[in-house]
Amino acid sequence: MKIAISTDNGMVSAHFGRCPQFTILEIEGNELKNKEVIENPGHHPGYLPEFLKKAGVSGIVTGGMGYRARELFNKVGIDTFLGIQGRIDDIVEKMLNGTLEGAENICSPGDGKGYGVEKTDK
Repeated sequence: MKIAISTDNGMVSAHFGRCPQFTILEIEGNELKNKEVIENPGHHPGYLPEFLKKAGVSGIVTGGMGYRARELFNKVGIDTFLGIQGRIDDIVEKMLNGTLEGAENICSPGDGKGYGVEKTDK
């Protein structure tokens, strides 16, 4: 399975769509097979769900994302896991150990403005 973690300077980003990078994990069972960091290709309505689906991603780990984004990911069959904070390496370890626990969405509508990748209307 492939998981995308919203990433900002080695930490989980609070704002999924506006994060500077994504850490893409490929996990088999409890083993990490591959880990790569890619730049966020852009934040405009409906783009990231299709982009990540084509990349084979089946799950998102993030601090937060808006309701509309969660619906769009759900429509393409990508699960979202919200309320995650901390260093990417620590989160990966928790995922592999089965101890990662979600919490409340930490991104409210409009919170991400001025943070990271700006939203466009493409």
